[in-house]
Amino acid sequence: MASENVIKILSLCSISAFLAVLWTPLLTNFLYKHKLWRKSARTKAIDGAPATIFYQLHKDKEINTPRMGGLLIWITTVFVIFLFAWLHKMFPNQYWIGKLDFLSRNQTWLPLGILIAGSLLGLGDDVLTVIEKGKYAGGGIRFTRRLAVVLLIGLIAGLWFYFKLDWHTIHVPGNGNIEIGLWYLPLFVVTVLACWAGGVIDGLDGLAGGTFSIMFGAFSIIAYANTQYDLATLCAVIAGATMAFLWFNIPPARFYMGETGSIGLTAVLAAVAFLTDSLLVLPIIGGLLVIEAGSVIIQLFSKKFFHKKIFICTPIHHHFEAIGWSREKITMRFWLINLVLAIIGVAIRLLG
Repeated sequence: MASENVIKILSLCSISAFLAVLWTPLLTNFLYKHKLWRKSARTKAIDGAPATIFYQLHKDKEINTPRMGGLLIWITTVFVIFLFAWLHKMFPNQYWIGKLDFLSRNQTWLPLGILIAGSLLGLGDDVLTVIEKGKYAGGGIRFTRRLAVVLLIGLIAGLWFYFKLDWHTIHVPGNGNIEIGLWYLPLFVVTVLACWAGGVIDGLDGLAGGTFSIMFGAFSIIAYANTQYDLATLCAVIAGATMAFLWFNIPPARFYMGETGSIGLTAVLAAVAFLTDSLLVLPIIGGLLVIEAGSVIIQLFSKKFFHKKIFICTPIHHHFEAIGWSREKITMRFWLINLVLAIIGVAIRLLG
């Protein structure tokens, strides 16, 4: 049985990657044909201040590379999960087709719904950005409205966890489960928001793709160890599609992930952490997201209260760009950091 589940996870990960690569030319042609990129580089930071350094670093790249590359990831994932659910329904007596069906109410319904909801929100933001509509500093949906929708997604998911799945504990490695009652709901919402904030990592060719591949690969291992084989498969399918995205995002990037990728992936990452009882190791496995979001928060706080900058430019990967590191050096070193953190996080969770 264990070997069959390993075959299931690895096979579907490979199928996801293969299918994503297969339809990438269609996506690429569509994005370039309709010129779905920014028409002008950003000139303002998140707080509305001039983004002079960022503009100098990215003024050419931003207006020539399409957004919405995240479509490759989440559409492939949704297609794979429903394809094998449909095949199982069509051929109910075929053992291996049934085995490859990983659409299940208690493991994959919720993260799949969150992935679709977050990705559609991001798609709307990307569309507004490329047609130069919206009130956000970088273009797109106004920050407060985007925040409200992410809050709503987190709240609905948290209510589903609490009332439908009857989850009201968190797992502490080495100590077991701790009852937190209704505190589960705000904790879930805050976690979704925190992961979403980490979406600022999408800023260099290949950086976000490699990071998300590693994180979902790590949670696939944890889910497998928890005998949550359908959830492990979902994480592996997302990782497979993200690796295909990464293939086309290695410098020079063919397209950027965009909000349609980052919002959906960060939101579902939070859900997977709760489903696998791995909330307390999420900041380790997702350590790069913490560092990236933290650098922005620190910068804004310092500028607001001390009227000085800590970093030359944020998120922090742009700081390293500004001091002369090549984009490839930053990306590969961040991948290595993320890989080490993921290994540590998985080890802590499996020991607990």
